[in-house]
Amino acid sequence: MTVRSAVVRRQVEDLDAAVPFYEQVTGASSSRFAFAGVHLASVGPFLLFSGPEEAVRIVAGVAATLVVTDVDATVALATAAGAEIVAPAAKTPNGHRAVLRHPDGGVFEYVGP
Repeated sequence: MTVRSAVVRRQVEDLDAAVPFYEQVTGASSSRFAFAGVHLASVGPFLLFSGPEEAVRIVAGVAATLVVTDVDATVALATAAGAEIVAPAAKTPNGHRAVLRHPDGGVFEYVGP
C-alpha cells in the first residue's frame, strides 16, 4: 500500500463563504460536486462540505481521504492487518474508493485509480 497524499475533511457552515478563503491560501481553484445530499468543494488538500445535518453526519464520520496507488491492494493489506470494511471498494464518479475502520477506531476513505 502506498499512500500518495491525504485530503483534510472540513465541515463548514456556508460552503460559498468558505471556499474563497481556501482558494486564496492554497492557490488552487475549487472543484464542486454533490454526494448523498452533501455539497462539497475540493480545494487543494482540503475537502470542504456542508448540507443537512443528517447527510453531513455520514461524510463527517470519515477522518480523512487517503489517495493510494491501488485501492484493492490497500483494502487487502489493511484488512489482513485488522481493519474493518465500512464501505467496500467500488467505482464512483470520482474514482475507485473504499472506506475502512482502522483497529484503533479511526475511519478513513481510500481512493485511487
